[in-house]
Amino acid sequence: MLDFLTPMPMHPLSRRNFLVRAAFATAAAAPSSSLLSAATSQPAAPMPASTSPLEEKLDRYLAAYMPAMNSPGLTLGLTNTESTLRTAGYGFANIDQKLPVNTDHLFQIGSITKSFVALMLLQLRDEGKLDLHRPVLHYLPGLPITSEFGAITTHHVLTHTSGLPDNLGVFSSDPTARLVQGFKPGEHFHYCNAGFDILGLLAARLDGRPWRICVQARILDPLEMTATAPVITTSSRARAATGYEAFWDDQEYPRQGKLAPAPNLVMDDTAGCIASTPGDMARYLRMLLNRGKGPHGRIVSEESFALFSTPHIKADDFSPTASYGYGVAVDTLEGHKILRHTGGMVAFASSMHVDLDAGVAAFASINAMQGYRPTAVTEYSVRLLRAQHESSPLPAEPQITDPREIENAADYAGTFTSADGTKLVFAASGKRLSLIDRDQHILLQHSGGDTFISTEAGRFADHSFNFARTESDANAKPANAAPSFAEDANKPRPPVSEVSYGPDWHVNGSYSGPRSFTPEQDYSAYLGRYRSDSAWGADVQVYVLKGKLVVSSESLTAIGGSLFRVGDEEWSPETVEFLHIFEGKARLLKLGGMDLWRIDVN
Repeated sequence: MLDFLTPMPMHPLSRRNFLVRAAFATAAAAPSSSLLSAATSQPAAPMPASTSPLEEKLDRYLAAYMPAMNSPGLTLGLTNTESTLRTAGYGFANIDQKLPVNTDHLFQIGSITKSFVALMLLQLRDEGKLDLHRPVLHYLPGLPITSEFGAITTHHVLTHTSGLPDNLGVFSSDPTARLVQGFKPGEHFHYCNAGFDILGLLAARLDGRPWRICVQARILDPLEMTATAPVITTSSRARAATGYEAFWDDQEYPRQGKLAPAPNLVMDDTAGCIASTPGDMARYLRMLLNRGKGPHGRIVSEESFALFSTPHIKADDFSPTASYGYGVAVDTLEGHKILRHTGGMVAFASSMHVDLDAGVAAFASINAMQGYRPTAVTEYSVRLLRAQHESSPLPAEPQITDPREIENAADYAGTFTSADGTKLVFAASGKRLSLIDRDQHILLQHSGGDTFISTEAGRFADHSFNFARTESDANAKPANAAPSFAEDANKPRPPVSEVSYGPDWHVNGSYSGPRSFTPEQDYSAYLGRYRSDSAWGADVQVYVLKGKLVVSSESLTAIGGSLFRVGDEEWSPETVEFLHIFEGKARLLKLGGMDLWRIDVN
């Protein structure tokens, strides 16, 4: 359900849970014929009939986008301030049955639900029932949270500045567990799904009705969103598109990886529990375009909508120009004010793009979770609608990335050797990078920064290949770093000098740093593989790399005992804890409020 901009490695840690840090597909290079052919093992995706030059351009783009991005099906809704302009379905709601997507199919909208939560709380503010700057513990004193860095208000939670960790939910399987702050509220933007679970509980408490009834009465009914499901249930499954996820859920997932139907999901967590149709979402976006006004009157006051759409805090994880309002990102595009959000679920990924100045908006959702969101689709749709509205030439279709096309592939070619003499050999051929293994070439896919993954299932697919450059350069990135938005692609960078693959570390002749590392403590009890079998579950591997304890490419820093902080930010509230040490091995890993159990299967 999270929203972040850059395509990043799909580590098993984050493939099927709220910690996913991948979002928008970027445009860098046109899809090659080989990339498109790789996706055509599935039946050709059905396309709707185009009736205008705008629709022809958009449909032509989607005809290339969907196979290139390995998207089974897609649903689309376009609107202006007055009426729905188009709803359409593309591809398959069920691949095996060759069932085309239609505009009645429900798609899970994920974190776009957060904007619904925010509007409901602003309604309660308008009614005098909620003070946005009063501590949430005043309204919900029984919440299992600690606030040692300062009181957490509704404003903090709405803007992801509470300091709380990004857990799956509020309540842990351990009744004594608490959500623990990592920083003073308001100091940092740190996406927090558990916070919006709290806000759903707050809305229900103040309204006096369960969330599903409250949102139905306050938003869905007034906007005539008659097809929308306020919570995800088994009873609505018959109306829903089949959702897909990675077939090999314990491996790195390449763009054209095999998909499998996801398990059934029942969910009322208000961080992302709404499923909707493109027609209903067009009605919702139209209300946003009209700044809180629906067909039968205002949903929220003008003052409250201004609070909703105010850029309260910078949110660079969305884009270099983005901030966060209340449950929605606030950005600019070509000088226009944009409200946008994406949503990632177990098996769906969605995007909305609302151009307040042009008065046009778009919603799209795909029925697969592969680490990206269809933001390129909604942004291009809005560009087309804006051009049509302004009687300007329609913009050209965006180019679509082929992650196997690497402009600087030669940077990574060469032989890298580990301390025990094991070698990794990489070869560049034009823009292609391959790992040479037993005289066979395994083609690699770019995942972001200096990170690559294998495109072949089962062969070097357990981890990513994380390259790093000479440590003497002040601008060199760590091996698992994401690309910077401000990075100048034309600026010369120091040579690649090392590469890691899980716990295995290799260097080439350019490396001049230390070659041995001493761990801070004995980590042997923690090493191994852990797995959760819930629908939101994860499969992670814990190992030591260059003396640091690592969980699926994320470095850990000891806090005390068997508790560790995830990542390099000293203020981060994200933690990993190893429990039940039995016969020298931890049997349980707690990550983001999730229980993962040690397994030994390979």
